[in-house]
Amino acid sequence: MANPVVVGVDGSPSSLHAVEVAALEAGLRGVGLRLVHAFGWPSMHVPPGGPPWNAAAAGVRELVDGTLIEAEQRARRAAPQVETTREVTVGEPLMVLEIESRSAALVVVGSRGLGAFGSILLGSTAVHLAAHGRCPVLVVRGRPDPNGPVLLAVDGSPAGEKAVEFAFAEASLRGVDLVALHVWNTWSERAYEGPGDPLNVVVDIERLREEEQRLLDDTLSPWQERHPGVTVQRRLVRSRVRPALIEASRESQLVVAGARGRGGFTGLLLGSVSQALLHHAHCPVAVVRGGKRES
Repeated sequence: MANPVVVGVDGSPSSLHAVEVAALEAGLRGVGLRLVHAFGWPSMHVPPGGPPWNAAAAGVRELVDGTLIEAEQRARRAAPQVETTREVTVGEPLMVLEIESRSAALVVVGSRGLGAFGSILLGSTAVHLAAHGRCPVLVVRGRPDPNGPVLLAVDGSPAGEKAVEFAFAEASLRGVDLVALHVWNTWSERAYEGPGDPLNVVVDIERLREEEQRLLDDTLSPWQERHPGVTVQRRLVRSRVRPALIEASRESQLVVAGARGRGGFTGLLLGSVSQALLHHAHCPVAVVRGGKRES
């Protein structure tokens, strides 16, 4: 049985929007949709010491049931053909969804939630999953252009290969172009996450540009051969990396990035470019980890 698309549900407007997006993603893949509500006693102010649905928690049960019923209705309106299941689990949402990601094709969350699902900017759940999830994580945010392309942040790193694969598959499923954007500057020849061109560094600009073009071509060519039906727009831009990607997301329906890129601090599980997109992109963001080498 194919792995389902999993979506975290907490009743917030953001999570209900995420349910609709998740249903469409499940429909594109021809897999089921799993609605997951993580029920944490401390965050719900319910007395511990008994099974989840005891008499003391009757009101909470009605609340959770109502939330999941509304989520299921939204999923069916968005993608009537998708088989939808529900799961209510006792535990912290961060850990519950991380465990769910081990057997999911994709985990979808909203950019903001209620309570433990994220009361801060963006939401701790989304950031944690992007760094630790075992499958691609889609964070629903912004106002995507429904007719826009899939935008791929190309860095040419080995860890970014899975993101390239995912972006080609998404563009193919959606029937849209793939814009592969590689942003470079002279801060460092291999520093993907550099802040921009420093004024005091002398480099051979033309040689560097040719190297970056070769990196872009080498990254895309194998996957373009595997997806001949996907039209790819290759864009090489000399600029600051994060602002350029955020600006390009205005005209996109989805932006795809690896969890880690070139440069930066290797000990971090989530790179600064990915974090900037999660917080500021104008459309949903898919963060794809590179697999075992990033574990």
